Amino acid sequence: MIEATEVFRVFKEHRDGAIVIPTGTSGRNWADFSDNASRDLNIGGAMGQATSSALGLALGIPDEKVVLFDSEGALTMNMGILATIAGKKPSNFVHILMDNECYATTGGQPVPNAQEINYAGMAKEAGYRAAYNYDNLEDFATNISEIMQETGPVFVALKIVPKVENEPIGMRERRPQRSRGQTITDLQAELGITVA
Repeated sequence: MIEATEVFRVFKEHRDGAIVIPTGTSGRNWADFSDNASRDLNIGGAMGQATSSALGLALGIPDEKVVLFDSEGALTMNMGILATIAGKKPSNFVHILMDNECYATTGGQPVPNAQEINYAGMAKEAGYRAAYNYDNLEDFATNISEIMQETGPVFVALKIVPKVENEPIGMRERRPQRSRGQTITDLQAELGITVA
């Protein structure tokens, strides 16, 4: 299994201006590595819906690379999105699943069939152009440059070390972050999108 922070440390070297959407408990670490916050989109709290939102963004701005750091807990709530993404064929979309085999935000309850399900296999069979499984950092680091150059949709499943949160919500560390609305406004300004 891979530490989420190590995934982001490696990925940032290959970002190359991509719009990044970090989700889930692991995704909170992305802010520590991002070198262009105006191209980071916060849609946290949209469990089960973030993947659909990322697809909409990729289809809406086809000339921009869109990278979603998804979580398996959220993806299992909306598995049909794999077929929708495959059918829409967004060539600019890289879907990275950070699979920690549990619902870390709510106390670490196991995701059903967590150790046996093959998310990359499901994505490939649904029609993604390419799909990969990695459970060690070295293999991910060796291949991420080529993955980022591939025509999408591309799916990458990573086995991540869980960071389970057991503190009551009001007692958890609160990291400063921009609101969802602010990240949308900042991204619109970055891309020169005006809203009438």
